[in-house]
Amino acid sequence: MSMVRYEPWSLLNQLQREIDQIFNAPAARKPGNGDGSNVTAADWVPAVDIREEPDRFVIHADVPGVAPEDIEVNMENGVLTIRGERKDDSEEEKEGYKRIERVRGTFFRRFSLPDTADAEQISAKARNGVLEVVIPKQAQVQPRRIRVEGE
Repeated sequence: MSMVRYEPWSLLNQLQREIDQIFNAPAARKPGNGDGSNVTAADWVPAVDIREEPDRFVIHADVPGVAPEDIEVNMENGVLTIRGERKDDSEEEKEGYKRIERVRGTFFRRFSLPDTADAEQISAKARNGVLEVVIPKQAQVQPRRIRVEGE
């Protein structure tokens, strides 16, 4: 009989992933998305901080071990999509490992942006395992009073 280590955290992480998939599934069935077959599955989800400043929005995503060239940031129809992949560093044998907790594979996050976001000026940079996406706000259109002249 072989001994199997009981790891409750791995079960909780698996449950969290399954719950996330259940709650994210209806978004894939919105009109225009077809049958939902274009849903991207992710192996892990980076933690993010979103901050609003007077002239921009800033998103910081934790992506340690992900090369900048393996990150893709897209903006389409008011939705910002961050996707990428943490690749396996080497082709090492699994022998000798007592525990493997660092997740490898693809990640995927989507954010709905307000109408004030300037999609043409979005910038992104990765440094020290943190992706920073800066989304400037559009210049406010000031109301203009139009003088009505009489005859």
